[in-house]
Amino acid sequence: MTSPDLSAMLLCAGIGARLMPLTKEWPKCLMPIKRIPLLDYWLNTLDELNITKILVNTHHHSEKIYDFLNRPRHSNKISVSHEKFLLGTAGTLARNKNFFKDRMVLVAHADNLCQCNFKAFINFHLKKRLNGCLITMMTFQTDYPRQCGIIKKNKNNIVEEFYEKVNNPPGNIANGAVYIIEPEVIEWINDNKDKKDISTQVIPNFLGKIAAWHNNDVHRDIGSIESLKLAQGEAKQIFKNKIDDDWQLKFNKNKIHDLIHYTGKK
Repeated sequence: MTSPDLSAMLLCAGIGARLMPLTKEWPKCLMPIKRIPLLDYWLNTLDELNITKILVNTHHHSEKIYDFLNRPRHSNKISVSHEKFLLGTAGTLARNKNFFKDRMVLVAHADNLCQCNFKAFINFHLKKRLNGCLITMMTFQTDYPRQCGIIKKNKNNIVEEFYEKVNNPPGNIANGAVYIIEPEVIEWINDNKDKKDISTQVIPNFLGKIAAWHNNDVHRDIGSIESLKLAQGEAKQIFKNKIDDDWQLKFNKNKIHDLIHYTGKK
């Protein structure tokens, strides 16, 4: 199997309540990281992996995300699923099950800055995970375990226990909210329409069938202003052929850059 046989779902519908007042002005998935919108990092990664069947869901500030995706280098390969009312991360997969057509799907919360060897991640799922595992979960080491879903895995890297944002988590190895899932998982979600959230309602039902792959590189949830500021110093420059088109030139003047810099200061 090659990367073109792998679809991608980028979850971009979040409101970003913890990023207020920034998200009053601008969508979470387009927050600038070194003056490049976060979603561009994800699309650049998928381009390098030769993944061309991509779905993005929208809700909050959807018109700004449409404008971003309507740029010539994006518009021909990305489909958009708008949610007037939020469906939940699992609900989004169920709604769009026909888009994936029995393919494996790379599912990512696109409000994370995630830089690692994605080819190794995919290869692990294809060739190294144990038989019976229907999901490969990317994990990372977090400095804020109470704000994350913490996992416990066995010697074979199978997730056996999962603790979603508890007060006394048993460790600091966290769910990175980046997955490769088999078609059976989407079918299960579609058959269990009351399960709306991947982290809290799907993962607990697949414990023992989830393989863990650890990201030792960069992983930062930019869900808070503090984390968004930290991400500015952690991101690696990956845009070798960056194009300053009309959208980017306008974005360079967007007041969101200054708001990030000054928010929280007296």
